[in-house]
Amino acid sequence: MAATNQSTGWLRGIVKAVPSGDTLVIMRNPKGDVIPPEKTITLSSIIAPRLARRGGTDEPFAWDSREYLRKLCIGKEVAFRVDYTAQTGREFGSVFLGDKCVEMLVVSQGWAKVKEQGQQKIEASPYLTELMRLEEQAKQQGLGKWSKASGASEASIRNLPPSAVGDSANFDTVRFALENKGRSLPAIVEQVRDGSTVRVYLLPEFQFVQVFMTGIQSPSMGRKPATETVAQADPSSHEQNGETAAEPRGQMTSAQRVAAVDSTEVAPDPFGREAKHFTERRVLHRDVRIVLEGTDKFNNLIGSVYYNDGTEAKNLALELVTNVRALWVVKLSSNISKHDALVFYFEWHVDMLHQLYCMDGCEVSAESLRSLMCFVIHLFDHLCCANLQGLAKYVQWSSTNLEEKNRKEIKAAEIEAKKKRIRMWTNYVPPPSDSKAIHDQNFTGKVVEVVSGDCIIVADDSVPFGSPLAERRVNLSSIRAPLLRSQNERPESYARDAKEFLRKRLIGRQVNVSMEYSRKVPVGGQAAQAAGTADSRVMDFGSVFLVSPLKTEGDDATSMQSIAGGQPAGYNVAEMVVSNGYARVVRHREFEERSNYYDALLTAEAKANASKKGIHSQKEPPAQHIQDLTNATAKRTKDFLPFLQRSRRLPAIVEYVLSGHRFKLLIPRETCGIAFSFSGVRCPGRGEPYADEALAFMRRKILQRDVEIEVETVDRTGTFLGSLWESKTNMAAVLLEAGLARLQTFGLDRIPDSHILSQAEDSAKRQKLKIWENYVEGQEVPNGTPAPQNREKEVLKVVVTEVLGGGKFYVQTVGDQLVSSIQQQLASLEIGEPPVVGSFNPKKGDLVLAQFSADNSWNRAMIVNVPRGASVQTQKDEFEVFYIDYGNQEIVPYNCLRPLPPSIHSVPGLAQLCSLAFIKIPSLDEDYGQEAAEYLSELTLGIPREFRAMIEEKDTSTGKTKGQGTGTVLLVTLVNVEAGSSVNAAMLKAGLARLEKRNRWDPSERKSAIDNLVEFQEEAKRSRSGMWEYGDIQSDEEDSAPPARKAAGKR
Repeated sequence: MAATNQSTGWLRGIVKAVPSGDTLVIMRNPKGDVIPPEKTITLSSIIAPRLARRGGTDEPFAWDSREYLRKLCIGKEVAFRVDYTAQTGREFGSVFLGDKCVEMLVVSQGWAKVKEQGQQKIEASPYLTELMRLEEQAKQQGLGKWSKASGASEASIRNLPPSAVGDSANFDTVRFALENKGRSLPAIVEQVRDGSTVRVYLLPEFQFVQVFMTGIQSPSMGRKPATETVAQADPSSHEQNGETAAEPRGQMTSAQRVAAVDSTEVAPDPFGREAKHFTERRVLHRDVRIVLEGTDKFNNLIGSVYYNDGTEAKNLALELVTNVRALWVVKLSSNISKHDALVFYFEWHVDMLHQLYCMDGCEVSAESLRSLMCFVIHLFDHLCCANLQGLAKYVQWSSTNLEEKNRKEIKAAEIEAKKKRIRMWTNYVPPPSDSKAIHDQNFTGKVVEVVSGDCIIVADDSVPFGSPLAERRVNLSSIRAPLLRSQNERPESYARDAKEFLRKRLIGRQVNVSMEYSRKVPVGGQAAQAAGTADSRVMDFGSVFLVSPLKTEGDDATSMQSIAGGQPAGYNVAEMVVSNGYARVVRHREFEERSNYYDALLTAEAKANASKKGIHSQKEPPAQHIQDLTNATAKRTKDFLPFLQRSRRLPAIVEYVLSGHRFKLLIPRETCGIAFSFSGVRCPGRGEPYADEALAFMRRKILQRDVEIEVETVDRTGTFLGSLWESKTNMAAVLLEAGLARLQTFGLDRIPDSHILSQAEDSAKRQKLKIWENYVEGQEVPNGTPAPQNREKEVLKVVVTEVLGGGKFYVQTVGDQLVSSIQQQLASLEIGEPPVVGSFNPKKGDLVLAQFSADNSWNRAMIVNVPRGASVQTQKDEFEVFYIDYGNQEIVPYNCLRPLPPSIHSVPGLAQLCSLAFIKIPSLDEDYGQEAAEYLSELTLGIPREFRAMIEEKDTSTGKTKGQGTGTVLLVTLVNVEAGSSVNAAMLKAGLARLEKRNRWDPSERKSAIDNLVEFQEEAKRSRSGMWEYGDIQSDEEDSAPPARKAAGKR
C-alpha cells in the first residue's frame, strides 16, 4: 500500500492507552481543563500477535505481548516521531521511553516480530536493521513468542468466558454481585464509556463487565446513530501492520437496544467529554481494584473503582466529584518547599526543551526558556491550588453502599460545586426551599414531654423556670415517624410504639440539642395547602443527643453506638428511632436543609429495612384497646372503681397534666385511661395567681413518667381521687412544700400520708412561699371554706409605646426578662444586604424583620398588606407592616425587609393593646376625637414614664392579632407611678371622655369604680371643658339593659 512521507519531527506526550502489543495512544501533556489532542501510533515495522475479537480467540502470546507494552508505557511520558502514514490515515512511528526505543524493547523481549522485507509495501522504520538483529537474538534465546518450551504457545492463549468475546446474554450479574459483594477484585479497565462507567476485565477469569460507579453519575456522552454492535476492546488488531482492519464490535447492552429504536444522534451533555477524559487519564488500561456493591434495577453492576496514583489508593468516584490537582513536588529533602521543588523540576527540563526546539530547527536560547519557566511556575502555582470539581453528581440511591466518610465527602463536594457553579453546575439554579438553616443554637436540658416519635419538648437549662421560653419544642431533623392523629382518627401503624420507645428512654433525661434548620409547614395539612386555605407555622428541627442512655430491652448494638465525627457528646436519638424501625428518613430535595448526620440516618434505615424492623416489617403491631374513662359518666366510672381498688397500688403513666392537681393517667394493667386528682389537695384555679406555675411545676415533675397510684374514691364528675407516687415520693407533698397548693381539712383522715402533707404545707407557710407570701399566722382563710369573691386584680408595670384613637393604646411590660431577651437578640443581629427579588416573598400575616423609618432600627413586624400581584417585582415595592413589639404601623419598601431568624420567630409580640376602663373616648373621626388622642399622647408618651396598669377586664372578641388595633384588649386603670394620678380620671377632667353607664346588674367592684370617677366628670361639666363646652350631651350609644327573661313554663 502506498504511503505518504509525513515526518513531522519529534513530539512529547503521555501514553494514555495501550490497545495491543504494537499500538499506543499518546496525548499531549494536559494544560488546565482543555482536553488535549491525541494520536494513535503503531510501532513501525513490527507486528504483535492479535487479541481475540468477538466470537474468536487470542493468537498465541497476544495477551502477554499487550501486557508487556502496557506495563512498560502506560501513563509515562514518551518522545515519538511519525515515520510514515498510510493512505487510510494510520500513523506509524518510533517511540522513545527516556533514551530507549520502545519497539526495540518489544522485539528484544520476543513479543513482536519484524515484518519481512517482502511485506514492506510502505516505508520502513529507520531502525529496521537493528530490529532484525534483536529479533534474531530473541529467537535464539527463546524469549516471548519464540519460547521453545513445550506447550508454551497453547498455554499463552486465554480461556475467555463468553462475556469477553461479546456474548454476555448468559452472564448472571445479580448472582455474580451477590457472590462477590464487598470483595476487592483485581481488574484492568479496557474502556471508559463515560466519566462514571467503565468496562473492565475481572482477573484472573477475564470476565468482561460494565461497572457503574457507586454514588455518582457523570454527564452523558450522548448517543451515536444506532448499529447492531458497539465499539469494544482492541481497536488496533489488523491483518498486517500497515493495513487497517475493521474496528471490532461487542454486543449491545439492554439500554442500547432500547435506544436503537431511535437512530437520531444525541450530542454529549455539557462536560461529558471532560468527565470521560478525567476518568481515562487515571484508569484506562490501568490496574484497578473493583469493589462490587450490588446491582441496579436493570441488573447493571454498581461498585467502587480504586486506582493507585503512585502514592496511595484513591476512590475514582470521589476524585470525579472532588479533585484537587496535586503539585509537582520533587522530594530532594524533608524540608523542601513546593515552590522550590517546582523550580528544580523546570530547571531540570530546560536543557531537554532546548534540545527539542533545536531538533525542529528553532533557535531558542536556554535563557529565554528559563524566563518562560519562571512565568509558568507562578501560573502553575496558582492553578495547582484550584479546586476542580463538578464532573459528576451525587446519586443517593446507590450512595448507601459507600462508606460513611466517602458518602459525606462526595455529597459535600457536590454541594460546594453547585454553590460555586463549577463546570457541569455552571447554570445551576437551586430550587426554592421553605427551610432555613439555624446556626449556633446549641443548648442542654431535660426532656419534659414526648409529643410523638419524632418530636419532643425540652426544658432549656439556661432559661429560668416559669419563663415562656423555658420549654422548647424540638422536631428531630430529617426523620418522620408514623402520625398519631387526633382522638377521632385511628393512628398510623407503630405511631404509639414510636412514642413509647422515646418516652421510656428520654423522659426526665439530660440531652444535648443542636438546632439545625426551621421549616414553614401548612397547619391544615397537604389538603388545605392544595386548596390554598391553610395557615402556616414555623417548625424548628434539630439533632438530640442522649448524654448517658440506659440499655433498654429492644435496643440493638447499632442504636446505642455513637456516630464518629465531631458530634456533641452522646447518642443520636434520631438514629436510635430509625435503627429500631420506628421512623423513616426524609428524602430531602436539593439544597434543602437537613440533619448534619443525614448519612448516618440513611445507614441506620438501610439496616432496619434489612432486618425488617418495625414499620419495615410485613406485620401489624399488636392492637391496643384502651377504655377512655375521662369523658365517661359518673355512673360508669363508679362501676369501674372496684377494679382499681383491688390492688393497693397500681402502676400508671401520666399522659397529661391538666392542672397542678389534676391529671390524665393511663393504667396499662386495666387497659384504661382515667382522670385523676390528688385527694384533699387543691391548686389555684385557672386565671388565679400561681395557677400556671403549678401546672408547669407538675409537668416537670411527673409528665409521662411511670408512677404508682392508690385510688380512694371517685367524685360526682367522674374524677378518681387518691394519692400518687413517683420514685416512691408522694407528689402531693412535693406540690404543697413548693407553696403551690392548699391542703383541705375535709376528708383528711382517709388520706394515707396525711401527716406528711400537713408537714409539707406548714413548711411552705413558714417560708411564705408562693400562695403563702402574704400569710400571717391566725389570719388565713380556713381550708375548706369558700374564698371571698373579690379576687386581687393583676397589676402590671408598663410603658406606653403607641397611642391610637378611641382611647386605645399599646404598652410594653417593664422589667420582663422576655422583653430584654428579645431586645438583646435584635441588637446582636448582623443585617446583610437586601434580598434578591424573588428569593424572599413575604405574605400577609408573615413575621419579618423591618427597618423602622424614624431611627433605622430593625424590629419584628407582621405583614399587614402586600403589593398587588403574586410576587415582588422591584426593590421599591411597598409593604404595610405592624411592629408587634411596639404597636405602631407604617409602609416600608421591600429593601427594608429581611427574613426573621427562627430563634425569635415563635415569641409572642411584646406590645399589648389596652383601653382605658369605665370611660368612653371619641374615635378620631368623631368630635373631640383628635383632641382626645393628642391629650392622651401628651399624658403617656414623650419623656419615658412608668405606669401601673390594673387590669379590670379582658376583651377577646376581636380574635387574633392581624394588625394595629386587633387582638385581645385589656381594659385597664392607668396610673402614673411618679405623679400617682389616674389617666382615666385626667381624661374625664379634661372633658375628653365620659363615664360608661352604670347598670344595676353590674358587679359591685364595677359600680364602686364608676362612682369614684363621677366627681371628675362633674368637674368637667361645671367648667364646660372639652365635649361639655355646650352643656350636657346625650349619647346614642349608651349600653342598654338586657332583655327581660321569659318566664319558664311547663311543657
